[in-house]
Amino acid sequence: MDRVKSSMQQVPNPIPKALIRRTGGANSLELEKENFERGQAVSINKAINTQEVAVKEKHARTCILGTHHEKGAHTFWAAVNRLPLSSNAVLCWKFCHVFHKLLRDGHPNVIKDSMRNKADLSDMSRMWGHLSEGYGKLCSIYLKLLITKMEFHIKNPRFPGNLQMSNRQLDEAGENDVNNFFQLTVEMFDYLECELNLFLGVFSSLDMSRSVSVTAAGQCRLAPLIQVILDSSHLYDYTVKLLFKLHSCLPADTLQGHRDRFQEQFKKLKSLFYRSSNLQYFKRLIQIPQLPENPPNFLRASALSEHISPVVVIPAESSSPETEHMVDLVTEDLVDTDIPVQPATVVEPRFDDLFGTSAATDPFNFNNQNGMRKDDKDRLIEQLTREIQALREELESFRLESGRLCQALRGRVNELEAELAEQSHLRMQALGESEFLRAELDDLRRVKEDTEKEQRSLTEIERKAVANEQRYVKLKEKYTELVQSHADLLRKNAEVTRQMTVARAAQDEVDSVRREMQEKVKAAQEAAARREQEQVEQLQELQRELISSRVELDTLKSTMASSQQSSEELSSQLSTVESEKVELAGSLLKKEEELAGLGEELERVQSSLASERESGVKTAEALQNQLNEKESREQALESQLVAARWSTLQGAVEEAERIVQDSLAQLDDPAHISCTSSADYLASRCQASLDCMDRLHSARDGYLADNTGVSELVRAVTHLAHLVGDTIVQGSATSHMVPVEQADALSDSVKACGAEALALLGQMKEQESLATADSATLRAALDGILATAEKLRPRGLELQQGELGDLVEQEMAATSAAVESAAARIEDMLNKSRAVDTGVKMEVNERILASCTDLMQAIKELVLSSKDLQRDIVDSGRGAASMKEFYVKNSRWTEGLISASKAVGWGATVMVDAADLVVQGKGKYEELMVCSHEIAASTAQLVAASKVKADKDNANLGRLKLASKGVTQATAGVVASTKSGKSQIEEKDTMDFSSMTLTQIKRQEMDSQVSVLELETKLQKERERLGELRKKHYELAGVAEGWGEEDEGTG
Repeated sequence: MDRVKSSMQQVPNPIPKALIRRTGGANSLELEKENFERGQAVSINKAINTQEVAVKEKHARTCILGTHHEKGAHTFWAAVNRLPLSSNAVLCWKFCHVFHKLLRDGHPNVIKDSMRNKADLSDMSRMWGHLSEGYGKLCSIYLKLLITKMEFHIKNPRFPGNLQMSNRQLDEAGENDVNNFFQLTVEMFDYLECELNLFLGVFSSLDMSRSVSVTAAGQCRLAPLIQVILDSSHLYDYTVKLLFKLHSCLPADTLQGHRDRFQEQFKKLKSLFYRSSNLQYFKRLIQIPQLPENPPNFLRASALSEHISPVVVIPAESSSPETEHMVDLVTEDLVDTDIPVQPATVVEPRFDDLFGTSAATDPFNFNNQNGMRKDDKDRLIEQLTREIQALREELESFRLESGRLCQALRGRVNELEAELAEQSHLRMQALGESEFLRAELDDLRRVKEDTEKEQRSLTEIERKAVANEQRYVKLKEKYTELVQSHADLLRKNAEVTRQMTVARAAQDEVDSVRREMQEKVKAAQEAAARREQEQVEQLQELQRELISSRVELDTLKSTMASSQQSSEELSSQLSTVESEKVELAGSLLKKEEELAGLGEELERVQSSLASERESGVKTAEALQNQLNEKESREQALESQLVAARWSTLQGAVEEAERIVQDSLAQLDDPAHISCTSSADYLASRCQASLDCMDRLHSARDGYLADNTGVSELVRAVTHLAHLVGDTIVQGSATSHMVPVEQADALSDSVKACGAEALALLGQMKEQESLATADSATLRAALDGILATAEKLRPRGLELQQGELGDLVEQEMAATSAAVESAAARIEDMLNKSRAVDTGVKMEVNERILASCTDLMQAIKELVLSSKDLQRDIVDSGRGAASMKEFYVKNSRWTEGLISASKAVGWGATVMVDAADLVVQGKGKYEELMVCSHEIAASTAQLVAASKVKADKDNANLGRLKLASKGVTQATAGVVASTKSGKSQIEEKDTMDFSSMTLTQIKRQEMDSQVSVLELETKLQKERERLGELRKKHYELAGVAEGWGEEDEGTG
């Protein structure tokens, strides 16, 4: 086979490149262009591939030189568009790296040529953004950065791709206009933000606990950060200079947002530069500058002289990220595939070369002795001689291969011995830990059983204690933080919190010890089983390798035996190989004996575990003693905690009394006489106080049932005090706006409410009267104030309460019926059009009516979603009131809902009428488009009126928003189909001026100008008329919905 290969290599290249004929200058240019494109394609494919290694510098440099050669990036994008960037994340990542280099160091036209592919890059960024980890997320961030970089340079063409500018050029970029400098600073902030996002994304994707910078995969991710560091240093420098310039022209308050954003980016950039400078990968490639300890003080103009521009230094002799794989470089640099390899001619061993050609000294040259031809014996001798030589060479190769295999096996045996020793050590440790933890687990189980028994007895004792103290306290509510308005209460709350923390810490410590012991035992058992299984597998692998070594030795022995039979000279060589085989077998036997010794040592270690088990029992006893001590401390803390809870509740009640007393004191304050309020707000405060009364009642019951619930009771007491105090103040303020008789009655009701609140709080201060505290009198006083406020509330529409509630349901039902009727009419018109019209007209009518049908379906879905959301709003907001009472209480919202519903139904009816006229050929397409826009506005009003009181997490609110989007899309479909149909139906007159003279053309031109001026004047007048109509509509809508009355009532 080697001879055949050598013979094939000796055949010269049949078509040398030097013989290619070039015909004419044009073909020469085409050939040069073809060679250039081929070379660029090869370099791009080598630079952007699926291997997770850094991009090689020489391939990227070739791409950069190519852009300068063709003064653009057409060839680059032609090659890149053929790559599957959307299907391989590593390929896309390396494309981003190369493209970033081209934007920085390529020809200036690269940015302009690349803007054509901006939409594709944006789509690719969104696609990769769906992945939350790996290269997909990094590609999405990198693509956003590249798009931002292109947009920045397009908006600011004075900035080169590498961002290197002098101070004079920076001033010229802003054209000495403070507005331009302000906008340029914002754009640089956005640009630097994208750079920092890529920095953080790469670091967060790497395991910084390992030396990731020396691996090929880690270098693949870190290599693009060199370009990011170069860009970030310039952007930081320019941002500092621009901010100093802005502070010299604008007030400091105006630039507060700029300073805050700079502070945030400064901290991030400083941290990232520091982390990058500590990576081994960057130390030999780039010298990263360190930012100052504190950011510049822009409020002090002289600080600009202290600013030092960060300079990134790239050593001239540093090896780039792309020179890590030297084998590939050496192969590609030293081997030229265009020049055929001319190996040395392999000369066949001849008989004369082996034994000489002299007749006097050649005993086998019978031809010279007797002049006769060689017989068969001579040819046999020559054949045997050649075979002996070949066998000699084969034997030598076998000897070398055997030595190499033996060396490799010895190395492998040493490695396996080291691994076996390590695994044996780990196994012994695991067994020891397993036995120790198993003993601890048994002890903890017994401790747990004893603890459960003690817990049951403790529960019985607590039940008896509760029965004895039931005449004083019934624990029923949870507690929370106190109102932090008083210093004494704050100190009490802090003391209680500290004591509770100590108690909980003690309890958590006990629980954590139990969980930790259980987890340790479980983990040790699993680790021991897993390590034992791994050791068994490794031993089996070692045995398989030993068997394969023996098989190789047997094969070598059989080969040598066959060689010995062919010649006696091979016997000595075979005996040498046999002795080496015996030595290798002896070494293998020694290794097996050592393995047996290791097994015996493992048994001895297992026997030593019994002694360690006793020490584990003693440790468990110590842990039990500690557990008993912690339980005793826990009981003492629990008793302290009960006393602290009651003192906390007393402090909260006293603070609530002071709040109510302060509100009552404001009634006699002369300054309070000028305060006014509305009956609506007073009613809302009364209703909130009544709701809080229910909450207080439930919280008190909870505290009496379980004293650990004091937090909820404290919260309810303080909240009720604030609401009652606010009701007292707002009631007095409302009395200043009503007649004297009603004012006196309202003032008396307010004072009675304050007295009842103080009486209730006084009962809650004592443990004996806490359970029997009666809140009915306070509730009755609040109900009286609420009834008075309802009488004083202004009326909106001229409707009774029952009529307003019924009108909502009637209008929503009328809207649904109008939409259903409109859909039926459209279906009827579509059938008539198909029966009468033909050709283009039928096609246009079908398209318009189909879009109208889609719009009616979308409106129907919107109305249904609005009903469901309205039902949820009423159910969640009415409380114990009826639906009609809820509508009356929220009359402004109800009136807006009625108005929006009317507008949707009216718009659907008008649009169907307009579509009917258009299909019949009597209407205008513009009317249909205006109706569509009016329906979109009406549905937007309905959506706004429906969701104004809805919870943002309501599922029906999400359905309503989706239905609103569907209406918007359907409206756009109606407008688009109408415009398309209009362009198909209307005939466009061809303008033929060939037969007109110069005077006639001039006359026609003047007439056209007159028509244009008349139409513009008419358009202006119509726009003014439209504005007046809208203003009048707004005024009428305000009067109809009672806006003026509402203002008077609140005033």
